[in-house]
Amino acid sequence: MATSQDILKSLSLQAMAPQEEMLEVAKKKGSLYIGIPKEISSQENRIALVPDDVALLVNNDHQVLIETGAGKNAHFEDSDYSEAGAQIAYTAEDVYKSDIILKVAPPLQNEANRMKPGQTLISALQLTVQPKDFLKHLMQKKVHAIAFDWIQDESGIFPVIRSMSEIVGGTSISIAEEYLSNVHDGPGLIMGGVSGIAPTEVIILGAGTVGEFAARAALGRGAIVKVFDNSIYRLRRLQTMVGVRVFTSTIRPRVLARHLKSADVVIGAIRSTGGRTPCVVTEEMVADMKAGSVIVDVSIDQGGCFETSRVTTHNDPVFRKHGVTHYCVPNIASRVARTASIAFSNIFTPMLLRVGEEGGLDNLIRQDEKIRNGVYIYNGMLTNKYLGEAFKIPYKDLGLLLMTRH
Repeated sequence: MATSQDILKSLSLQAMAPQEEMLEVAKKKGSLYIGIPKEISSQENRIALVPDDVALLVNNDHQVLIETGAGKNAHFEDSDYSEAGAQIAYTAEDVYKSDIILKVAPPLQNEANRMKPGQTLISALQLTVQPKDFLKHLMQKKVHAIAFDWIQDESGIFPVIRSMSEIVGGTSISIAEEYLSNVHDGPGLIMGGVSGIAPTEVIILGAGTVGEFAARAALGRGAIVKVFDNSIYRLRRLQTMVGVRVFTSTIRPRVLARHLKSADVVIGAIRSTGGRTPCVVTEEMVADMKAGSVIVDVSIDQGGCFETSRVTTHNDPVFRKHGVTHYCVPNIASRVARTASIAFSNIFTPMLLRVGEEGGLDNLIRQDEKIRNGVYIYNGMLTNKYLGEAFKIPYKDLGLLLMTRH
């Protein structure tokens, strides 16, 4: 029979032995019901969540319902999503029964008609292409609406805009490269150059994120790069970010016109903070450019920065004027839909996980001002001052609305 001393000695030895670590398990505060409809907007090939992230959400006790074929244009099959734990819906009506509707493009009229009171819509807010009564229609539905392009991250950057701009900047150079080749009846030039042959010359209008990544891509191919912008700060920042000295200049018509004459590629990447993009390249300047040169007008979704630009589509992307090839497709990121979808999913998945962890959208937007910045309709009430003043619709302060619901 063991003595009390033997028992104490045994307990002491057990205490000193390596023990299995007991990790604190976070409590699941809320289960989300997320619906992803198939995009029906023209030329939209992206999807908001990719299968790997759907699996992560499902493993955290959330439900994801995806309309059949929603990922097809980004080369994700229904089987990829079902294997990740998503439910496949065969009608859009079934998807719109979800509590959260997550999509890339804003809903069209027939999509908005399917929404129900109290539902949360997370999508882009493209006011330039939306009908005037778009906001009023969503308000009548008494939904919560969040513009993901207005959500900020910890550093104050708009992560969706930044991510898509990075993709568009790099893709714009790939597009220009295609139309310089013989395959598309171009002059038969390689982007950059080889020993003994002068490199191509690329002019970039705008030193923002699109301009920065276009410059990176062009420099990586060995091209001569010249960047024009009226912000000295942005020009300095671009110099720092690309890590090499490139030609920079403010936008002065006579200087710009002189350099356009020798350019092989011109990327229009000027963005407007409100209203139309300034048109900085006149038709006369375009007429003086080299035959076979290529214009990629990334700014076309805000009107374009070339006087000769007009909107084109992915199916019919280019036209020629004055011997210059114009590529003016508004949704360039949709051209590389798989990469863009992964970029979207990288942003939306952590946000959705946080909504669940905080016990719902109300709790999250109370605590996170950067998420709150994206909310423009709350329980059917317009909460964005800019939209209210622009469309002459009464709006209410979101902070006060949240206090009254607390």
